[in-house]
Amino acid sequence: MPTTAPSPKLSAAFEQGGTPLSDATASDGALRRFLHGLPGVDAVGLEARAASLGTRSIKTTAKAYAIDLAISMIDLTTLEGADTPGKVRALAAKAVNPDPTDRTTPRTAAVCVYPDMAATAVAALAGSGVKVASVATAFPAGRAALDVKLADVRDAVAAGADEIDMVIDRGAFLSGRYLKVYEEILAVKAECGSARLKVIFETGELSTYDNIRRASWLGMLAGADFIKTSTGKVATNATPANTLLMLEAVRDFRAQTGVQIGVKPAGGIRTSKDAIKFLVLVNETAGEDWLDNHWFRFGASSLLNDLLMQRQKLSTGRYSGPDYVTVD
Repeated sequence: MPTTAPSPKLSAAFEQGGTPLSDATASDGALRRFLHGLPGVDAVGLEARAASLGTRSIKTTAKAYAIDLAISMIDLTTLEGADTPGKVRALAAKAVNPDPTDRTTPRTAAVCVYPDMAATAVAALAGSGVKVASVATAFPAGRAALDVKLADVRDAVAAGADEIDMVIDRGAFLSGRYLKVYEEILAVKAECGSARLKVIFETGELSTYDNIRRASWLGMLAGADFIKTSTGKVATNATPANTLLMLEAVRDFRAQTGVQIGVKPAGGIRTSKDAIKFLVLVNETAGEDWLDNHWFRFGASSLLNDLLMQRQKLSTGRYSGPDYVTVD
């Protein structure tokens, strides 16, 4: 059964005089007290639970459902210096019709591009229902002045992006300037208009699970619609353990506030087996409410091909191989 109850330790922290959520962002000191008052992460227990959930056996019917669900949750991504309008249009075509030999294949959730390619993606996806996500705020390093970052967001929104994926200032976060990070997220959120905001932590640079938990709560307090693990541009990206920790955070945040926040692991998820493990994490930690592409996404480029090959194998009994899917 899914474990959807909030963390007892977290509930106890609120009940025993911890900073109320309504006051947590009143000042730099209040925010620091709140974030450092969150329960410490049991790293051994977290990794053991993530590993245990990854051993769940998924049978044929459930596997077929999980593969289709995973396809529908993909933010099909191209974030390269060599991106061209033609490449973006080809990726958009694949997002709308992932397997031309089987029209029952679900569409992906979104196509994710740089801001200068957002207009191309919007035109290519018009009327399809597939969203356009655009990275912004000087992705992936985030090393730019705030006015430059906000201009980046405005450009993407003006081009028609439905979703903005921003990176936090990891230097500010790691040096304890939490209010600076909070205020920057608030400013970006204000520029998003109706676009949903995904806040990227770059978990591989945050060093500790405690920092990932603090970043998760900081992002949610600042109005993130999604919290996201990584840019995909560093050595350590999404892992079962860091995603499990973020799923616990959104579960507990909803228990305290009634507000539901999405989660997006990104980078390093390449196989159907990996994707299904993450879906088990979602179901068993946050619960069925998150098993929908409005609340859970995979940031991926190569994952879709493996899902398509496994889907074809379930349908035909034969493994078609990579030559039977398009190369992104």
